Parts: sequence; C-alpha cells; structure tokens
Amino acid sequence: MACQKALFEKQILDLYNQISNLESLKPSKNVDTSFQQLMSICLPTETNIDVEKLCPKVQNIRTNLIKLRSEAIGYSEQYFSTVLGSLEDNPLRHLDLYPYYTNYLKLSKVEFDLLTLHTSHVPTKIAFVGSGSLPFTSIILAKFHLLNTTFHNFDIDPQANSLAYQLVSRDPDLSSRIIFHTMDILNATDILRDYDVVFLASLVGVDKEAKFKVIEHLEKHMAPGALLMLRSAKGLRAFLYIDVDPCDLRGFEVLETYHPSLSDGFVNSVMVARKLSD
Repeated sequence: MACQKALFEKQILDLYNQISNLESLKPSKNVDTSFQQLMSICLPTETNIDVEKLCPKVQNIRTNLIKLRSEAIGYSEQYFSTVLGSLEDNPLRHLDLYPYYTNYLKLSKVEFDLLTLHTSHVPTKIAFVGSGSLPFTSIILAKFHLLNTTFHNFDIDPQANSLAYQLVSRDPDLSSRIIFHTMDILNATDILRDYDVVFLASLVGVDKEAKFKVIEHLEKHMAPGALLMLRSAKGLRAFLYIDVDPCDLRGFEVLETYHPSLSDGFVNSVMVARKLSD
C-alpha cells in the first residue's frame, strides 16, 4: 500500500513537471502522450490509495493539473470542431473523426438511462452548461434518444459557440432543436427556471470554489423539481476532474450516483439530483 502510494505520487509529480514545461498545450504528439500517461495512471478503479491522504505537494498540484488538462481539451475540441465544420458533407455524419466520440456515446446512453429512471415525463427543454466547441452530449441525446426535446447550450466563449453551431447548422432537425447562448452561466437567472433538466459539464469550474459557486447559482435559479445532471469523479480520477460529494449539493436531493468501471469506456461519475422546493 505504501509503495503503491509512493509510486503514484512520484508519477504524478513527474507528469506535472513534464506537462508544465510543454511549450504549448495545443494538439501535438508530446501533448497527447503526456495526457494519455496521466489518464493511464488515474483510470484504475480498484485501488487502495486515498486521494485525500496523498502528500501535500501532490494535493497542491491537483487543481493545477485539472486546469492544464482542461486547457488542452479546449484546444483539442476547437481543432476537431474546426475540421468537422469545414467538411463539405454534413459534419454530423463524421463525428467519429473525434478520437473520443465513442466515449461520449457510452456516457450519453448512461445519462439518458438515468434520466429516464428519475423522470416521469420526457423533458421538453434541457440546458447544457459548458457545451464547448464539440457539444456531443446535446447532439447525441437529440439525435438518438430525445427526438422531440430542445437543447439550450450555454458557453462563455463566443468562438466555441460559433464552431459548435457550424456542426448542426446544416441539419434541418438539429439546427432547430439545438440553441446556443453565449454568456456566463452566473448571469443567467430567470431563464434557468424554463428547463426540466440542467446538465453541468465536468470542466465547468476547474477548482472546487468555482464549481460550487456555479452549483449554488443553479440551485438558486432552477425550477423546483428540475433535475441536475452533474459530472464528477471518484478516486484517482479526481486528478482529471473536480470531485463533488453529494453532501455539497445543498438544496438538492441526490437521487443516484453512477461510478463507471474500466469497461464502461468513460471516466466521469454521473450524479443525478432533484432541485428541492424554494
């Protein structure tokens, strides 16, 4: 156990130094290799390592690693969204050009199943906070699972929304059901009461303070009874995404938390919570 913990700490520190010294986090062989190595040491679910008991130095770099990875993912999604949007054919027919598209298919199916389990009706309007340049969740749910639902994607970055719009603009159905809002979600108030379900992307709030600020804002403005679908992380995966504890969701009733195994094909835990009455 002690040897396993010491090895993990050394691997994390070495990788952090390696990633911090990269000239750029834009897509490249060095960037891809570094973050693949990070994924490989953080993915195991069967481990006795307690993240909270790691040495202070490793604890202190956890948030920085998440921020670096978030930036790298942003560049990668921007690149692939640009490639897809420049195709002469409908980009939606070529989403599998993105290396992790299959992961999104599997994650979205799990989220749809959880949604179905905890709702008595098919949602008419869904919000996705932090949709980015590749709004795969909205596209997959709209295309394969929720064929009459309208999706409202919120992102603070106008370029991300512009690129994302290009992916659906040539599809008669999805272009009418996937809508984009360029704004800081903390500035959205009354509009949040319109949604049956609100998804919160895993990389919205890349430190706990920022994440909880968004969650508190959603609790204040979502409609009573609406569902919050929140992506989190468990165990060593907390070096990839911010981990959220159910007790942190004040004003919500946590209905279920799904922790994926290695065979699930995706990294995020999924938490489903219902907004309590005002």
